[in-house]
Amino acid sequence: MIKAQDTKQTVSDPLAAQLKELGLYIMALRYPDLAEEARKAKSPYAHYLAALVSAQLAARMDRSYRERLARARFPAIKTIEEFAFSFQPGLDETHVRTLAELDFMERKENVLLVGRPGVGKTHLAIALGVKACATRKRVAFYQVADLLDQLVIAMAAGTLPGKLLDISRLDLLILDELGYLSLDTRRANLFFQVISRLYEKGSVIVTTNRRFEAWADIFAGDAVIAGAILDRLLHHRQLLVINGPSYRTPDLTAGFEPSSLEVAHIS
Repeated sequence: MIKAQDTKQTVSDPLAAQLKELGLYIMALRYPDLAEEARKAKSPYAHYLAALVSAQLAARMDRSYRERLARARFPAIKTIEEFAFSFQPGLDETHVRTLAELDFMERKENVLLVGRPGVGKTHLAIALGVKACATRKRVAFYQVADLLDQLVIAMAAGTLPGKLLDISRLDLLILDELGYLSLDTRRANLFFQVISRLYEKGSVIVTTNRRFEAWADIFAGDAVIAGAILDRLLHHRQLLVINGPSYRTPDLTAGFEPSSLEVAHIS
């Protein structure tokens, strides 16, 4: 391997200088070692070149992945593999792992994760987002209250159209903790605009502790706007109801039945 102390040698190396000029820093770093390995193995030139290009691509993909994770602004990095399915035996593990293949994103479907606090909704939402970042998708994570506060500020500053345009370009928007706080009329309308912008154009993951029939209470008591939001979210959707104990307070009683959530009736 070429180490930092070999810098003087690479400076006088015209090939390394040319590769760096092209921005191919990994190739500039790796080509002497890979060339020596190819010489010893008597590998064809094409094999040597393929190995060199693969090293550059791997580094670029890793950098892109890290950049996408940073832009998504996850509060923590969680994975499907870390999720304790044994703690939530009522959760369909096969369904979760199928979702992790991200076909739902190709179909522009939404994912609704419903359950009482502490059952792992946010963990699964983040894990799906992390998977999406690994496949070079545009992902953003927001707690609902934080996003709506940002949109209110943007409205006051006259930059709301640009903010909504940025959201509409996402492949996946994750909205965490819907229902923990009631929204005023202005924020309810902004939430509707967000969902409308991504309807059938991108995917939305929503985590909530509220049954669908109670969503009018979230949105300023407005059953009309709650129904319009649910109509768009549920039209193309995957539903995961976690009706198990809380990781934080496992002694509390669970209280979500999947059958009551399959269809929303807002009157």
